[in-house]
Amino acid sequence: MSGKTENLLSDSDSPTPVVAFFSVTSKVAALALSTRLFGILFPHLANEWHMVLGVLATLSMVSGNLIAVTQTSMKRMLAYSSISQMGYIMIGIIAADPENGYASMITYTFIHILMNLGTFACIISFGSRTGTDNIRDYAGLYMKDPVLTFSLVPRLLSLGGIPPLAGFFAKLYLFWHGWKAGSYPSVPIGIITSVISIYYYLKIIKLMFTGGDNASTISTQNPLIYSSTSISKSSIEVAMIVRAPASIPSGVLIDPIIGISQNTLFQTLFGLSHERMESLRIVSISS
Repeated sequence: MSGKTENLLSDSDSPTPVVAFFSVTSKVAALALSTRLFGILFPHLANEWHMVLGVLATLSMVSGNLIAVTQTSMKRMLAYSSISQMGYIMIGIIAADPENGYASMITYTFIHILMNLGTFACIISFGSRTGTDNIRDYAGLYMKDPVLTFSLVPRLLSLGGIPPLAGFFAKLYLFWHGWKAGSYPSVPIGIITSVISIYYYLKIIKLMFTGGDNASTISTQNPLIYSSTSISKSSIEVAMIVRAPASIPSGVLIDPIIGISQNTLFQTLFGLSHERMESLRIVSISS
């Protein structure tokens, strides 16, 4: 078996849909657990867990982005980028404000999940046709598949936080409330590492539009990879189209998402929790 086929088989050990699934579910699970564990069970130990989460957020943002810069695989780059995204989300947990801090966290998480799944859909579509996941093989993609190119570009820009896309306003909302809550070390580090992420996202976009000389190296379809893929081309394209509008909303259009986070989720979650804690406090005093 040739070296190229061995590389393709080694890449197929970690299927892209599986990577996408864990990239999303880990954030949702961590979000739900953290809000329950820190904000509700340990409200009187805020200084202690703020410091711990601040260190974890810094390590996640710095290590995730620095490692992502060095990657040659698209899905590995997104996987390490997702580690840095967890650092950004932790800033909202540190803010610990039921109305704005947690709302900024859930808003950013929602936007990021849409962007992440849409980007992985584009990667799956590209991999099913070419049998490769290497970033350099995206060279000249705009000439071979303009639809896939222009589906991938706004998602990458939104993940990097480029205005006026949704990712920019979600990240701005998150950093603003983190700064107001006193997360002075974490927010500047988040801004700096965001610039690093913009670099490697723009590098991919530049390659897709200026790497025409290498476009001939991309095969139209690899039967080994394509035959092992159970996801139909139409379902992938539907996922790409459905999630495409999520990268476009401006700051005005993102307000309803913030309003839902504030007025529905957190009023219910923290209202019931505070009532329960108050009742337990009254019982303990009376006893």
